[in-house]
Amino acid sequence: MRWLGLLLLIASLVLPRPAGAGERTVDLALVLLTDVSRSVDQREYALMKEGYAAALTDPRVLAAIAGGEHASVAILYVEFAGAHEVRTMVDWTVVHDAASAAALAAQVKAAPRAFWGRTSISAGIEHAMAALERDLAAKGIEAVRQVIDVCGDGTNNSGREVGTVRDEAVAAGITINALVIHSDPANAWIAAHVNPPGGLTHWFRENVMGGMGAFVLEVEDFDSFGHGITRKLISEIAGRARPGTRFALLPAR
Repeated sequence: MRWLGLLLLIASLVLPRPAGAGERTVDLALVLLTDVSRSVDQREYALMKEGYAAALTDPRVLAAIAGGEHASVAILYVEFAGAHEVRTMVDWTVVHDAASAAALAAQVKAAPRAFWGRTSISAGIEHAMAALERDLAAKGIEAVRQVIDVCGDGTNNSGREVGTVRDEAVAAGITINALVIHSDPANAWIAAHVNPPGGLTHWFRENVMGGMGAFVLEVEDFDSFGHGITRKLISEIAGRARPGTRFALLPAR
């Protein structure tokens, strides 16, 4: 019986596995981590969804994907608000051509809004880390690079201290980039949230951005979101940031 067990073990190592049983290697595993807290009204939310859909199918983004060694990326779409309000809206999807990009864009656009609460970027990053460390491997996907793409219009005001969580992600080999959306608050009570001392871009640079080649991009308003996220995806997918770059602020237009 021991010989039979040994033969079965050898067979499992040398015989070809069934199609689809092995891992697929992609150039990048990218978490699109999107702020849907109460500072984002429904019009602004719709602009973000339209912007994501347009960016994911943009020919320049597709060209960046095709230019990678493995010509494919894996993307997860997550929405967050307060510390206990984080949800994966579209599961890991491998994008390798126009058809797979269009399918993902349609799912992102169709996903209903998840929350309206406070803002916990830290909880969002924790959720993204778990998805990169556990769920990605469970789906048989291996990534050369791992990036969390945070999009938001305000500071962290719920959950753990975001700088601490950022450092944990960086220690795990994950890069965190940010897209800062500037806005004029309709209510005075959120003014400090969307425009902290030193400015929101400075706050994201100091508290959210981190890892190899990390950068921050800012846009003037939600109407500019589609333009900004397209540029951001191209930079992230193409891996254009130089190793060791601490901060690179790109213009909105």
